[in-house]
Amino acid sequence: MATVMGAGRAVERSDRWFYVGMAAMFMAIAFGGFTPTYWAKVASGSFTGNPVLHVHGALFFSWTLLYFTQTWLVATGRTPAHRSLGMLGIALVSGMAFTIVWAAINEVRVAEAQGFGEAARRFIVIPLTSMPFMIGFFALAIANIRRADVHKRLMIMTMIPMMQAAIARLFLTFLSPPGALGPPPVIVSYAPGLVAMMLVVVAMVHDRRTLGHVHKVYWVAAPLLAAQMLLTVPISGTAGWMRFTYAVTGLAGQ
Repeated sequence: MATVMGAGRAVERSDRWFYVGMAAMFMAIAFGGFTPTYWAKVASGSFTGNPVLHVHGALFFSWTLLYFTQTWLVATGRTPAHRSLGMLGIALVSGMAFTIVWAAINEVRVAEAQGFGEAARRFIVIPLTSMPFMIGFFALAIANIRRADVHKRLMIMTMIPMMQAAIARLFLTFLSPPGALGPPPVIVSYAPGLVAMMLVVVAMVHDRRTLGHVHKVYWVAAPLLAAQMLLTVPISGTAGWMRFTYAVTGLAGQ
C-alpha cells in the first residue's frame, strides 16, 4: 500500500512539473516569436508602430509570465498564493481582449494608408476569430477552478491561440518572400496553427502516459480550436466578414 501511495505522489509531482514545463515553453515561444519583429526593434530603437502595440505586447507577455508563475506556485505547493493571483489573471485577459480588437483596427488603418486595406481586413479574421476561443476557454477555466483536472487543461487551451500568433511571426520573418508588401494571405496561418496544435498533442500524450487516457477537455476543445483555424480562410472571403470588419473599424471613428 505504501508503495502504491508513494508511486501516486510521484506521478502527481511529475504532473505538476509538466505544467510548469509547458508554461516555460509557452513563455519561450511568446518571447522568441516576437523578438525579430518587436523586442529586437524596441531594444534598438527602430520600432515605429502605434503605441497600442506596446500596450498589446506588454499585456500578453505579462500574461505568459503570470501563467508560468501560477503553474510554479501550484508545483511548489503554494496553491493559496496561486488563487490569490486569480483576479490579476482576469484583469489581464480582459485587457488583452480589448487590445486584440484595438491592434486589429490599427493594422487595418495602417494597411489602408499603404493601399492594402482589403487584404488587412481579411487577415484580421485570425485574431478576431481566435479571441472568442481564448476568452471562452479562460472563462470556463475560472468557472472550474475547484476542478483542478478541468481547470489546468482549459488553461493549456487558453494559451494555444496566443502561441499561434507568436509562431506565425517566425514564419513571416524567415519564410516571407523578399520584398513582400502588405498583409499575407490568410492561408499562411495554417502552418503556424498546425505547430501550435502540436502543443496540445504534447499535453494529450502526457495525459495518456499518466492517466491511461486523454482527458475529455482536449477531445472537446482541441477540435473546436482546430475548426476555427481551418475556417479562417473561407470566412475571410465572405462579404459578411468584410461588412463585419467595417463595423469593427468603425468603432474607432474616422
